[in-house]
Amino acid sequence: MSASPRRRIPLRLRRAPVPWERQEPTWRAAKPSLIARALQRAQSRPSGNWYVIGASRDLPPGKALGITVGSTEIVAWRDEDGRLRAGPGACPHLGAPLRQSPVRCGTLVCHWHGLALDGGPFAGWEPCPAFDDGILLWARLDRMGGEQPTARPRVPDRPPPGHGVDAVCSGVGRCEPEDVVANRLDPWHGAWYHPYSFVDLTVTDAPGDDAGDDDGFLVEVSFKVAGRLVVPVLARFTAPEPRTVVMHIIEGEGAGSVVETHATPLAPDEGGRPRTAVVEALVAASDRRGFAVARAAAPILRPLMRASAGRLWRDDLAYAERRWELRAQGRFPG
Repeated sequence: MSASPRRRIPLRLRRAPVPWERQEPTWRAAKPSLIARALQRAQSRPSGNWYVIGASRDLPPGKALGITVGSTEIVAWRDEDGRLRAGPGACPHLGAPLRQSPVRCGTLVCHWHGLALDGGPFAGWEPCPAFDDGILLWARLDRMGGEQPTARPRVPDRPPPGHGVDAVCSGVGRCEPEDVVANRLDPWHGAWYHPYSFVDLTVTDAPGDDAGDDDGFLVEVSFKVAGRLVVPVLARFTAPEPRTVVMHIIEGEGAGSVVETHATPLAPDEGGRPRTAVVEALVAASDRRGFAVARAAAPILRPLMRASAGRLWRDDLAYAERRWELRAQGRFPG
């Protein structure tokens, strides 16, 4: 793909668009065994026991965040210096839900009996390691993960801080993290399942049986803008750890942009079915001079970015839920 014409004019007019039903079928290329092996390689990679628990922007000072990751209830907040703190979500005194407790001057104060937590061990409450990468919040849950812990999570490569516009989209599905990851490791479904966003999709390279740690999918695809106007790019999909799939735009408009899809297991629903939170971080970047205007307009752009990602994930969560349902019934053909 030659980038020079698109550096001048990023939009392209599809002169002979192919109707949806006449595009090239992708089911032969999307081999279930190939997707399964890519998923297995992702699941074999270390995570250091780190789990994404939310968006950095959604936890301002003075607020508490509560989430149950698997069977582990945790609470997170910021101390007086703005540092992320996290630990068990039940008060060690009588089990109050700490997510409902107020934060005063960086101290979480239990609303049942006033037990105050500054983030350090106290009265039987033990913190867990937490990390704020500037866009996402992470907690390290060693008992749940069962792996060799690491000091920090494996944060994907992103544009340098201040060089991009970031947004975070979240959703919850009745499935397991592997169903979300498998969805993302199947790029062939894009133009068929999401024709409102993607056209002219071709997977130009897919990992083979001997793929190592550097495996990935190369995808030529055009993002729809309006009518026959599209923006063509070359993207690379990789899975750096068991619950994350990353798409980097490596050529075309927005080269350097990244979309990170993180899957975090939640507590089961009332029927005992698994639930998974999808937390997707989008960081748009461009070397065009006019992109400085986009950065200045980030508060306006973020809701639009979230809405676009949310539409895709309404479909993709249905895809992931269907996959889990078939697996649970022993009917999944893959």
